[in-house]
Amino acid sequence: MKIKKLLLMLVFLMLGMLISFGHVQAAGDNYLQKVKQKGTLVVGTSADYPPYEFTVKKSGKTNYVGLDVDVAKKFAKNLGVKLEIKNMDFDSLLVALETHKVDMVIAGMNPTPERRKSVNFSQLYYRGNQYMLINKKDAAKYKNIHSFKGQTIGAQTGSLQYQLVKEQMKGNSIKGLAKLNDLVIALQSGKVNAVAMEEATAKAFAENNRSLKVINPHFDVTSSQTGSAIAFPKGADSMVTAANKTIKQIKQQNLINKKYIPQAGKYMTSNTKKSTMLNYWTYFAKGIEYTLLITAVSVFFGFLLGTLFALMRLSHVKIFHLIAVWYIEFVRGTPLMVQVMFVYFGIGTIIQSLPALVAGIIAVSLNSGAYVAEIIRSGIQSIPVGQTEAARSLGMSQREAYRYVVIPQALKNIWPALGNEFITLIKESSIVSIIGVGDLMYQMQLVQAATYKGVLPIFIAMVLYFIMTFGLSNVLGHFERKMKHA
Repeated sequence: MKIKKLLLMLVFLMLGMLISFGHVQAAGDNYLQKVKQKGTLVVGTSADYPPYEFTVKKSGKTNYVGLDVDVAKKFAKNLGVKLEIKNMDFDSLLVALETHKVDMVIAGMNPTPERRKSVNFSQLYYRGNQYMLINKKDAAKYKNIHSFKGQTIGAQTGSLQYQLVKEQMKGNSIKGLAKLNDLVIALQSGKVNAVAMEEATAKAFAENNRSLKVINPHFDVTSSQTGSAIAFPKGADSMVTAANKTIKQIKQQNLINKKYIPQAGKYMTSNTKKSTMLNYWTYFAKGIEYTLLITAVSVFFGFLLGTLFALMRLSHVKIFHLIAVWYIEFVRGTPLMVQVMFVYFGIGTIIQSLPALVAGIIAVSLNSGAYVAEIIRSGIQSIPVGQTEAARSLGMSQREAYRYVVIPQALKNIWPALGNEFITLIKESSIVSIIGVGDLMYQMQLVQAATYKGVLPIFIAMVLYFIMTFGLSNVLGHFERKMKHA
């Protein structure tokens, strides 16, 4: 009971620190001044939403393009600063904004009353209708929201479309996913009957996939709900004012219709022509590089942490034992995804310069350390007590007995379990893609967004993960066989 109470106190203390820190940040509006001083405007987006934001390949590198990106570039130019784009899941964007990981969010976002409670919005820079994407073979069946009765409708989680489907199509099931590409795959595979999305985006997908069709389901949408605006932290009035000046210029010059949308259309056409997977091999190669880097570093630190906490849990010093138990039980009792988000958005609130890659490595290392600790502890306890007693009788200290007698024997026993943990890390590292780390899963999603192909990039990523895990499994098996003959 004492341990449970201490754990609860620790959780509430951390939450209290984050909440109080957030209030301190909100005091005083020096947001615009800070952006100009650092010389960089950090923009959060979800680059799977053509023609608003998506990716293209230029000289083997990933470039973010689209209507929203052009608006962000115009804003950054007016401020006299450089533009830095952070790509992450749509439903993580406002969290990143509130925890000051980004200076603003531009992602075809509707300024709904619910969102206005948490963040500030600029004026609307573009207004579009709410449409639905369906399979062309179902065109005769579906005409409006009433003809979908009893069907399953897909929508991006956290979006206006999700809210509209939930409120106005109550006789339907709703399937929410973070990525539009995944929803389009679900549509093509029959998992959903339609996907609700903004007009321009729906038309973009339909124009690049002959099996899909766009319809206007005639949602009842108020003027306050339609249109896209830029989101800023609560209290960042100076940023909102500056953004509104840029939006006014864009509207006066009609840049969106004359320049930004046609330019996005050209990029989309170019992507469609170059949509073979071979053209995107550099994406997958970069993903493998990041995945192996995260795994290697996390294995190293996870093993060190695991060894330390295993010895602490076996220690007769009560405080060391309790700390180890708290750490192991807490980490094993919470999902890795939550831990990754807490390290990046939570601890990252205090250490704002914490890169996503470093945050991902920290979270994966801490998570692995808890499981490795239990593996090592079980290995040590599997060695008969007589081995330690014999070593001590020969004049060895407790430390020497562990180093030269217990640990080498325990390592032989736990090697298969450790190997499984290391292999698992390769696969679990894919979770860091939710905070924008460019691992294999993240790169796969970029390829999906760029090529409008959903299943093939998944298959390629699956094969690449298998090659990595199978290769590591063989290496670990080689060392295991050597240990048996040692």
